[in-house]
Amino acid sequence: MRAKATDMHSKDCVKVAIRVRPFNKRERDAGSCCIISMVSTSISIQDPRDSQSRRSFCFDYAYWSHSGFTRDHGGLYVPEEPGGRYADQDRVFQDLGEGILDNALQGYNATLLAYGQTGSGKSYSMMGYGPNKGLVPKLCDRLFQAIRDNQENIQCQVFFSMLEIYNEQVVDLLSRGSRAPGGLRVREEQQRGFYVEGLRTIPCESAPQVEQLMEQGTRTRTTAATHMNANSSRSHMLIILQLKQILSKESITKQSNIYLVDLAGSERQRSSGSEADRLKEGTAINLSLTTLGNVISALADMAVGKKVVHIPYRDSVLTKLLQSALGGNSRTVMIATLSPADICYEESLSTLRYAERAKRIQNRAVVNESPTERLIKELKAENARLLQRLNRMGPEGRRAGDESKELRQLLTHNELQIRAIQTLWEQHLQEALKDWEQQYANITQERRMMQMHPYILNINEDAQLSGVVKLFIQEGEWDIGLCDSSPRSICIRGLGIQERHAVFRNERRRVTLTPQTGSKVIINGNAVSQTTELQHLDRLILGSNSTYLFIGYPSERGGDDWSRYDYDYFQSELAAAEGISLGESSAGQCHADPSLLAVFYDYIQLMPMVAEANQMSQELGKGVEFKLEIKNLALSDSKGHDLQKDTVVRVTSTGSRQVWMWSKAKFVNRKFLMEEVYQRYLAKQSQDNREEGVTAVTLPRDKDPFWDPVEPLLLGTAHLWLQSLAFRIPLEEQLEVLGSEGTEEAILQAQLVPCTSTGLPLGEDEILIDPSEALGRRMDFQLVLDQCCGVRWIREARNRGLQIGFRVFDCSQPLYTPAVWHNVNPLLDHRVHFASLHTSQCLLDYLQSSAVVLELWGLQEGCTNLRASLEVMRMTAEGVFIIDDSHPPEAAPVDSELGCSVRALQQDLNELKSVNASLRKENHSLREQLHSAKNGAEGGRVRLARHSSDAEFARALKVFYHSMTSVRGQLQRLRRHRPSEESDLLGLRLFVDEQSLLLRDFSEQLEHSVSTLKQDVAAIVRRKRERSGTWS
Repeated sequence: MRAKATDMHSKDCVKVAIRVRPFNKRERDAGSCCIISMVSTSISIQDPRDSQSRRSFCFDYAYWSHSGFTRDHGGLYVPEEPGGRYADQDRVFQDLGEGILDNALQGYNATLLAYGQTGSGKSYSMMGYGPNKGLVPKLCDRLFQAIRDNQENIQCQVFFSMLEIYNEQVVDLLSRGSRAPGGLRVREEQQRGFYVEGLRTIPCESAPQVEQLMEQGTRTRTTAATHMNANSSRSHMLIILQLKQILSKESITKQSNIYLVDLAGSERQRSSGSEADRLKEGTAINLSLTTLGNVISALADMAVGKKVVHIPYRDSVLTKLLQSALGGNSRTVMIATLSPADICYEESLSTLRYAERAKRIQNRAVVNESPTERLIKELKAENARLLQRLNRMGPEGRRAGDESKELRQLLTHNELQIRAIQTLWEQHLQEALKDWEQQYANITQERRMMQMHPYILNINEDAQLSGVVKLFIQEGEWDIGLCDSSPRSICIRGLGIQERHAVFRNERRRVTLTPQTGSKVIINGNAVSQTTELQHLDRLILGSNSTYLFIGYPSERGGDDWSRYDYDYFQSELAAAEGISLGESSAGQCHADPSLLAVFYDYIQLMPMVAEANQMSQELGKGVEFKLEIKNLALSDSKGHDLQKDTVVRVTSTGSRQVWMWSKAKFVNRKFLMEEVYQRYLAKQSQDNREEGVTAVTLPRDKDPFWDPVEPLLLGTAHLWLQSLAFRIPLEEQLEVLGSEGTEEAILQAQLVPCTSTGLPLGEDEILIDPSEALGRRMDFQLVLDQCCGVRWIREARNRGLQIGFRVFDCSQPLYTPAVWHNVNPLLDHRVHFASLHTSQCLLDYLQSSAVVLELWGLQEGCTNLRASLEVMRMTAEGVFIIDDSHPPEAAPVDSELGCSVRALQQDLNELKSVNASLRKENHSLREQLHSAKNGAEGGRVRLARHSSDAEFARALKVFYHSMTSVRGQLQRLRRHRPSEESDLLGLRLFVDEQSLLLRDFSEQLEHSVSTLKQDVAAIVRRKRERSGTWS
């Protein structure tokens, strides 16, 4: 269901449409669920984490393009059944495009805004793909069709402009000359409002001419993105169609501007860390989209009667140019595109809220009269007055003759001005036609070359910009790089591209590529330094991230599907070469864990950005290296569950050896700030004509995106399991501290000591058979950190230090050991006393299922030590920390996917509990018999036997827990055991053999420990039954 197109004209409110796209490959691989439902023009979105949370919105138009479609023989996506709910491109145009066109033909300004996260379908809705043409090309087709249908009554003139806004700079995508430093300027006039000074406007008289200009603009956009190292998903693209209609009979001229705007991706940056970046989000990179949101919010508040002091149109370039579209003289439509996947819930909900605010905006659209036509009318009126004066003049002598001469000169000037205005359109049109013919000739030549020679095809993160640039490799030897002076050179630009980067040789229909010294060349994910023969559909990465697909001779091409070699394919191939990949079945379907998919796609998204950041650091002389790491969040979980992983960037200063760890969001923000610094460096270098040497860019430290204040760094964690405390059994462990990538950072010696309230260790007689006996009673224990050995952090640089941090149960703040410096094997000798005054079931559950996570923090020169805020923690006068206070936290859910060994242990523990319950029942029966017994000596023997059985059971449990310490160590070794990245087939076979031996040792130790415990318990039960049978 949808509103009628004619309804758009009844009001001047902004009309809002929502379109839901199909799942993409990432979402299908992740097994995503659809969280969007649609009824008529109402949209509902379900929170995937809360089945009771559902938000509903209502808009002017709602399009279901998620399912219910098929592809016909011509490649068009159409509904599976006639009248089905699937909304194709034609249906979207009928509702939105026809309304915009009608408004423009009536003389109103009209605007179409496309909003949504990157990859949500904005570009598909606006531009289309293949035969599925989008709103813009369909609008141009219908516009020129309407002009042809009315050409007898109306003379129409159409001008086309295309621009891009990136980092608050305006780029003319149709400019003939070189790009102006800083971009074009936006100025303001009282009549015109805001406009772009020097923006090229090209007259057009056919839809193919407009289509060709759009292709030219896309080519310029692709080249500019490569040269500027820009991310097209962060740029806004504006197409401006100026329509002038001259109605001869009515002597009326209508003039309207059609703005077609593809906004930058609206995705939110999520950070797994809690740190706030000292440098604000990308300064100018997100300014336009942020300001647009502020303008929409202010206008929406104004529409509902709220008092609004200021609408911030002037705060960004985009909102200046869209002032008429938002609250001004225009009829405006916004199409917001959504992903229906549960993994995009936050972005989709944000888009819906944004669109809901936009639909409240009210514009004041009026029919526009052309200032040029008004000038012609004024000149004609003035000419008529001059003719009347000439006719009234009689023979009044010399003075009358002089005045008549002046009037005739003025009349002639006005007629020439009228003629110049009327012929200006024809001149512009002839110039545009010459350009169009030249462009057409170039396209024809390119198509001819494609059928004759091999070439490389650009691959861009934005699918709309892929395949735009084709670089042909003709016979002979061709240099590729920055050099453009040689007649046999292929000029490319981008980060890390050398003056003479590599050499193509095309001989005997074989093409080879030879990298030059110091240049970076990657083929099919592997770096190459020697001459390599290229095969059809080989993937090339030149420099930091200039990606190309090699297309062989026509005889090699066949019917291959090139579309699968998209930008993600290149990065996935590169990640696989680094050992980061997802397994696929023989059918090619990915069966990876969805939690792994998220971090994998984060990783391949950040890979090219890290390469570019490293290249900028090198060229700017910053001495900073960036490296991607996958952080295992299980290392920080008290239950050791394999939680969702995260991607972080390790930043190292090569000079000072200082290290920082940045979250994805922080690195992305800094990357855009680095680009700003790099662009200023290039502009200054070009201005000073420096051709040799690298000049370091100096910035104040507080403004430098490559630098941060030094702070403690989390190096790794170790888990000290607390189960023995529930039975009052002491534990002494030698723990391996593992880093985020599984590397061993240090060995930590730690103890858990059950003790009295004064700190004295408990004896064996105090061991509990059943932890529930401790309920409601006081429990004391000490955590002892003895020594840290083989600290890799300090071994790499002796001017470093370390601290150990930990938090037990409901402690509100983590506690830290004193800082130790310059020692690879530091002695800690740190002891902390904890006490629960009234032990709760919640604490007992925590002790039996959780571990205290010991965090190894690395200190660097200049950073402050970590300290706990003791004033917010409850302590006794003796310095004992109180846990299990009056408001215990809720127990965290236990992961259902435990290992086989843990499940076996849990079963054995349940059996022991049932045995213990039967023993307690027998003890109760014995106590009743002893109470009625007359012989005191016999009663004494029974009490002695009971005490003896309890002591034997406690000793058996102690032996079991000590044996399980070695079992747990063997399990950790199994988890860390991985094949080397350089392993060949023989190395993998050796790894499998070693893994089999480790598994066998682990199973034998586990079976021995459980078997010994069962035998000890069976013997205790048997002896106790024998005694009870004797005495009964």
